[in-house]
Amino acid sequence: MMWVASLILGLEMPARAEEPAPVQVLELRGVVDPIIAQYIQRGIAVADREGAGMVVIQMDTPGGLDTAMRDIVQAILNSETPVVVFVAPRGARAASAGVFITMAAHVAAMAPGTNIGAATPVDMSQEEMSDTLRAKAVNDAAAYVAAIAQQRGRNAAWAEEAVREAASLTAQQAFDQQVVDMIAADLADLLAQIDGREVMINGRVITLRTESAPVNSYKMTWFEMIVHGLINPNIAYLLISLGTLALVAEFYNPGSILPGVTGVIALILGFVALGSLPVNWGGIALIMLAIIFLVADTQVAGFALSVAGIVSFVLGSLLLFSPFSPAMPGVPQVAVNPWLIGAMTALLVGFFGFAVTAGLRSHRGAAMMGTHALLGKTGTAVTELAPQGIVQVGSESWSAVATAGPVQADEQVEVVGQEGLRLQVRRRI
Repeated sequence: MMWVASLILGLEMPARAEEPAPVQVLELRGVVDPIIAQYIQRGIAVADREGAGMVVIQMDTPGGLDTAMRDIVQAILNSETPVVVFVAPRGARAASAGVFITMAAHVAAMAPGTNIGAATPVDMSQEEMSDTLRAKAVNDAAAYVAAIAQQRGRNAAWAEEAVREAASLTAQQAFDQQVVDMIAADLADLLAQIDGREVMINGRVITLRTESAPVNSYKMTWFEMIVHGLINPNIAYLLISLGTLALVAEFYNPGSILPGVTGVIALILGFVALGSLPVNWGGIALIMLAIIFLVADTQVAGFALSVAGIVSFVLGSLLLFSPFSPAMPGVPQVAVNPWLIGAMTALLVGFFGFAVTAGLRSHRGAAMMGTHALLGKTGTAVTELAPQGIVQVGSESWSAVATAGPVQADEQVEVVGQEGLRLQVRRRI
């Protein structure tokens, strides 16, 4: 009976064997910024707290901010859970800050067709650093990445070369030179290869158990996705372009409020996004000059300033992420989609084409009526005139200026003069 009981218990043991702990997958896509750092730190903390068996960071990045990168590296180095950095999918890269994050991983892997390197520190504003500042930044970064590589038993000499010489490697070269630990086709292949591998965490040897382990995808919050989504050259450009149009529309129709508020919010969000991107401030200056030209054109006759504004806007768009000097290898290479530039330029031309056509139509109408046809006519103030605003005389709306003190909206006015397409009015007594 004892033999039979032992046999039964022995048969039950495999069925009662503990299932492997879940694998938590995080995604690092795009520029390394404070939002990404916050997300990765929280994901690792949750894995530590909930007892995950492993964290996988799937990464594709052109680089990013030094402070955000260091926050991520520290989270990985101090993690109680093994962290695997996987440069994937095919065509992805671990450039600049991505090199440091890859080096910090307990296990580093790359998909075929990916690359790693070009970690030379640069000024994100693309201004030329002085020799002293550059030497300090390079030496600090080189020592930092070498220390991380040595701790993980990776090729510290190449890591320093990636910082000092902006060296880069393909996935196969990185594996051959002991920069990464393996090449995996996809996540399933990675988990299959990594099963049974041992890693050292805080003096303890941990064996990774990934066969049949459940895989949990840990996503960003909706707020993090929105804010991180702003840090995209196309989104930043779109916000600045639409903000410019909305602001100019407000000047063409003073008192409408909504275009002005929308334009200011869009411009602020656009500049927030630009704060984490390598920007050519000459391009920003040209876009700002375009706004000045287009707004100024609302105050004068003709449309020469509108043409100058459109030209300035197009030049600023083309130069927004294009440095005058050759880009340094460590700078994340970003650019606005040319089709987006074309679409926004067409929208700008269409907007001002409509405004100019309406102005010419009004001018022809005024010429047919005669210069003094409106003198003495009465109308109603559509907006407050303090002193400029909009009035309605007959069935037409006119830009007007009050010559004898401010006029409140809905008050009766009398036309006392005309300058181009702008009426001179006073409160009707």
